[in-house]
Amino acid sequence: MRTRGNNSRSGFTLVEILVALFIFAIVGLIGTQLVGRVSQQQSQLSERGARLIELQRAMQILKRDFMQFQHRGIRDGLGDLQPAMILEEEGGIEFTRTGWRNPLQQARSDEQRVAYFFDENQNSLIRLFWPVLDRAQDSEPIRQVLLTEVERADFEVIAADGNRFRHWPQGNEQQPAGPQIAAVTLRLETAPFGRIDRVWEVPSVL
Repeated sequence: MRTRGNNSRSGFTLVEILVALFIFAIVGLIGTQLVGRVSQQQSQLSERGARLIELQRAMQILKRDFMQFQHRGIRDGLGDLQPAMILEEEGGIEFTRTGWRNPLQQARSDEQRVAYFFDENQNSLIRLFWPVLDRAQDSEPIRQVLLTEVERADFEVIAADGNRFRHWPQGNEQQPAGPQIAAVTLRLETAPFGRIDRVWEVPSVL
C-alpha cells in the first residue's frame, strides 16, 4: 500500500525573508557605527599623541635654554649695553645662554642670544636666536615656530628673594639693581591640554 507524500511546502515565506533582511540591516548599521567610532577615536588619539610630542619637544628646548642661562649682557645694534635677561611687560623674554653647539668649528662664541614671545596672529610660541652675540645694525634674528595652537603664554622671573616679576630687570638697563634671578616660570594655555605651568631654575652668578 503506497503512502501519500508530504505535500507541506518547504523554504521561507516572504515575511520571514523580510524579517531576516531587517535584522541584517540593523546589524550592519550597528557594525558601521562601531567601526566609525573606533576610527574616530584612533584619529583623535593619533592627533593627541602628535600634539604631546610637539609639546614635549618645546618644553625640552625651553628647559635647555633656561638651564644654560648665562649672566652675560650684550650690545644691541646701536652699541648700547643690554642686560643678560630682559622680560618685557608684553610677555616676551630675551636672554643669553651658553652651550651653543658648534660641530663645524666655526669662528663664533658658544654663547647665544635667544628670545621667546607669543604670536597672537599665528597662535604660536615663537623662538628667536641671533647668529651673533653682540649685534650690528643689520643683525636679524632667525625665527622658529616652537609650538602651535597656543592660546596664551606668559613668562615671569622669580628673584632670589622669592618675589615674582612680570618685568625685568628692576633697575635701569645699564645697571640693573635688586636681587639676582633664581628661576623663570611659564604659564601656557594650549589645546587640548589646557593650562600648563613650568618652572626652570637658572644658574646663579659664580
